[in-house]
Amino acid sequence: MPQRLSILIAEDNAADRMLLSTIVNRQGHRALTASNGLEAVALFLQEQPQLVLMDALMPVMDGFEAARRIKQLAGEELVPIIFLTSLTEGEALVRCLEAGGDDFLAKPYNRVILEAKIKAMDRLRRLQATVLHQRDLIAKHNEHLLTEQRVAKAVFDKVAHSGCLSSPNIRYLQSPYALFNGDLLLAAFKPSGGMHVLLGDFTGHGLPAAIGAMPLAEVFYSMTAKGYAMRDILREANTKLKRILPVGVFCCATLLNLSFQRRVLEVWNGGLPDGYLHRGEQGDVVPLVSRHLPLGVLEPAAFDDKYEVYPLVTGDRVFLWSDGVLETCNIVGERFGDDRLRAVFADNQEPARLFDEIQQALVDFRGEAQDDVSMIELSLVEESALKRPTQTFTDNGLLAPLDWSASFEFRAQTLKRFNPLPYLMQLLLDIQGLRGQAGALYTVFAELYSNALEHGVMGLDSSLKRDAQGFARYYQERSTRLANLERGYIRFHLELLPGEAGAGRLIIRVEDSGPGFDARTALAQPTDERLCGRGLRLISQLSARCDWPDDGKGVRVEFVWPAHE
Repeated sequence: MPQRLSILIAEDNAADRMLLSTIVNRQGHRALTASNGLEAVALFLQEQPQLVLMDALMPVMDGFEAARRIKQLAGEELVPIIFLTSLTEGEALVRCLEAGGDDFLAKPYNRVILEAKIKAMDRLRRLQATVLHQRDLIAKHNEHLLTEQRVAKAVFDKVAHSGCLSSPNIRYLQSPYALFNGDLLLAAFKPSGGMHVLLGDFTGHGLPAAIGAMPLAEVFYSMTAKGYAMRDILREANTKLKRILPVGVFCCATLLNLSFQRRVLEVWNGGLPDGYLHRGEQGDVVPLVSRHLPLGVLEPAAFDDKYEVYPLVTGDRVFLWSDGVLETCNIVGERFGDDRLRAVFADNQEPARLFDEIQQALVDFRGEAQDDVSMIELSLVEESALKRPTQTFTDNGLLAPLDWSASFEFRAQTLKRFNPLPYLMQLLLDIQGLRGQAGALYTVFAELYSNALEHGVMGLDSSLKRDAQGFARYYQERSTRLANLERGYIRFHLELLPGEAGAGRLIIRVEDSGPGFDARTALAQPTDERLCGRGLRLISQLSARCDWPDDGKGVRVEFVWPAHE
């Protein structure tokens, strides 16, 4: 059944008003009448009719002005105006349209035509109302979606940037192509000193590309904080992404392990453009080549966690970027490309300005990003220049046992595949008194384990690391020997001795299956810039006491902590 309408009739001729009212009423609608334009505007304000029949020529206020005012009062709502006119000139009819008219009805009036026009205008009015209603719904849903995205992005940014990107040795640039960044940039200090840095680039951009960022960031931060090695983090990240990401979605990534104390850079690149290691003294540029498939592609059994190791000196810089940098296009469709990037390095005179010069080259290229753009510069500095945050714990450590000892033996098949340090450190950091020395404890444990594994069990000669070439040979030989390891062991003996009022002492003894070595002679050697011999000095400097037996087999280290004040 057609909807009953309120129809305003503005006509100065009384006979015409009566005729029109009769037609409208017989059609089942409600007729409102006015004798001039001013009355019509007032009646419109009072009654809010759905349709107007407007005479063009009326006293006091003509139909043109009345139509303009009614359209203004109606706002977004469509109130169709059918002009009643005997005018036939084209110019006069144009005036009706310009005043806001939607149709014409010529005099003398025809009932059938008037009824048809009213029905047509009502359909148009209801269609407009439907469009406005749908627009409002879309706007409401869009605002709801934007609110959810803002909340999600705030959480995403807090998770993604909860590490140490503000560290003085890091400079970075991130320019997302959409609200959510498909590129992921993570950095975190390791408990044993140094830091892990990850640059990831998920397929696509926007929210779909950012979905995998949360679990990847969780793996990165939690495992780094617990002292896990780079291999462990890579394997866990790949396994989790392979399990949760849909087919065709993966993460090209480069993971770096930077050690300030050992002055070592470890690099795993899976699918990202080659990064660069810029050596400050010589000015050499060493490509950090992608040698692996991205994270989330391979099954865990097929995943390759092998990484490359480079020696560093103070002033060396590492540069990483996502493919959005190389794929930036100029106005004629040319890509920035790797050749232009290499040219920036070749032309550089001040290494400290390289990061700025790369950015300026992108600006001068007048490129338009085709993807998320991310870039990071990582410098080797003295660790004392960094402000490491204090490690936080979820408990107060008061419920941990205070008087105990334990022994662990890890044999060849375990040493090939398992890093025992995080396991042992979680046990020790339950002790409240040791938490203030967590960094030193991690560092000493890492050096003790590396010495026992590399020199004791595998028999590697540290003097190989006298220069960069020997350094590379050393780690290549380490990888080979570890893969072929069939016998040997490392033993950890831990003893906790409580004192009064919360004081205490931790004694660590480490033994291995090797022949032993003369640690006292090695420590007596003068300090130089060689890439070997630093671990023993670190152990001596960071522990309260360090003793080597006369036969050189094993080491005994102590940590102490004072009573509670």
